[in-house]
Amino acid sequence: MEAVLQFIETTFPVIITHKYLFLFVGAMIEGMNTLILGGFLASVNSISLWPTFMLFILAYTVNGYLWYAVGFFAGAKPIDRWAKKDEKRQKVIEKVGHYFSKYSGRAIIITKFTFSLTIATLITAGSLKYNLKKFTFYNFVGSIGWVVVTMFVGYFFGESYKLFSDYLKNLTIGLAFLVGAIAVVYIIKGTFGSAFVESLLSGDRIRDFSYKFRNGLEAFLSNGSDKEKKDK
Repeated sequence: MEAVLQFIETTFPVIITHKYLFLFVGAMIEGMNTLILGGFLASVNSISLWPTFMLFILAYTVNGYLWYAVGFFAGAKPIDRWAKKDEKRQKVIEKVGHYFSKYSGRAIIITKFTFSLTIATLITAGSLKYNLKKFTFYNFVGSIGWVVVTMFVGYFFGESYKLFSDYLKNLTIGLAFLVGAIAVVYIIKGTFGSAFVESLLSGDRIRDFSYKFRNGLEAFLSNGSDKEKKDK
């Protein structure tokens, strides 16, 4: 890993000189992978942990404001255009919108830990002209939570890499640990997102079952009363 950093410093010195600026821009625009990389680099002492942590929180919070602005000025059109491509996706977006109308703050925080629902929720908040002070609070809290998760995973894998690097000085091992950290966060985010979507859709399934049960019960009772009338 030290060899990679030395190569970058020699070939692209501007990246090393302004590394915190590049990390800020990466976290603000790209997000997840940059946050993991930051945790990994902090663990191998290539960057300072706490300044990077605060920088990432600021960057990811700004990212939330950017998507809020998209919804504020463009309305829900970007979401509608995206949702039309898939019927299930459209249903999920409708459920997210309904969930947001009831639990707006909770929705902003929870969807920070999902993939596509993050952007959809933030744009929805902007399109509905959601109270900016409340949005600032929930956006900030959600950003802290997600930065903690991603940086922790990156840091953990970086510490694990250091244990192995004492015995095996190999660049491939460092890259393997970094890829492993990214894979773990993908799994966490995908699992959390799937569980959240499933919870949104399960309400419909329960309601449909209750309707079918009620209709079946009414039909059974109706048939029973008709039979009694015939017997009389």
